[in-house]
Amino acid sequence: MNSTIGRLLLQRFAFALLTLLMVSVVVFSITNLLPGDAAEETLGQAATPESVAALRAQFGLDQPAPVRYGRWLANMMSGNPGISLVNGKPVSELIGKRLPSSLVLAGVTAAVSVPIALTLGILSAMLRGSLFDRAVNMTAVSLVSVPEFLIATLAVLLFAVKLHWLSALSHTADIASFGQFLRAYAMPVFTLCCVIVAQMARMTRAAVIDQLSAPYVEMARLKGAQPVRIVLAHALPNAIGPIANAVALSLSYLLGGVLIVESIFNYPGIANLMIDGVTTRDIPLVQACAMIFCGAYLLLVMLADICAIVSNPRLRKQ
Repeated sequence: MNSTIGRLLLQRFAFALLTLLMVSVVVFSITNLLPGDAAEETLGQAATPESVAALRAQFGLDQPAPVRYGRWLANMMSGNPGISLVNGKPVSELIGKRLPSSLVLAGVTAAVSVPIALTLGILSAMLRGSLFDRAVNMTAVSLVSVPEFLIATLAVLLFAVKLHWLSALSHTADIASFGQFLRAYAMPVFTLCCVIVAQMARMTRAAVIDQLSAPYVEMARLKGAQPVRIVLAHALPNAIGPIANAVALSLSYLLGGVLIVESIFNYPGIANLMIDGVTTRDIPLVQACAMIFCGAYLLLVMLADICAIVSNPRLRKQ
């Protein structure tokens, strides 16, 4: 790795850390603007102002915002996101129980969506203007236009209510066979894949078409290279950067869609935990979950930038 690539990678890493710091300020500010707090939620509407004030002091909610932010940021950097204001358990323990389930859902969705999307995008670029290309584009545009909650609702009505093939809720605690695994993950993964595959396929198609119109591809055609060889040996290696960006941006959409999917199918993941935290005004829990989502998004974008930098032939030759 030459000095130019190393300098660019260090710049991307430093920019990601700076962005994450700015995101922490935004997350802390927004969560403190939520109406009510954990003290009022815990004591209920019949609580006296004195009891609410005493509980707020116990939770540390009566301190100035800059003091609370500094203490929270220091705890986050040390790996201690704090204590839940609702049940008194460590936030890391609550997240640790739910995070593996969300990672499994994200992993299964990525394993299903990425190969399908890349195959459709590359084939659409190779068969540009054909009936297959038009069908893929129309389907992709239609799926992108439909929100996840509508896809999930239609999936429940069709596969659970009408056909009785799958359960309306995703039960993952007692999976003992591959068939039970499919029944538990089929509808959440299907709902997430619909939009992700559509976005990724369109972006992949655009990246490959951009490379197929380059002069070196025209030279390969004049030399008699076969279309498949032109795409696989010439266009794809130079389209790795744009395709990596397409994959990263599409998978980052998964972080937002999983909030809706886990809520609808009652999936025991970190997004559902975050929704419960918002309901009970459990600020430390909401802040930690939000930072995990933001950190995962920045990680995906940074990996896409790294792939684009490393795969750039001009930078490799310097």
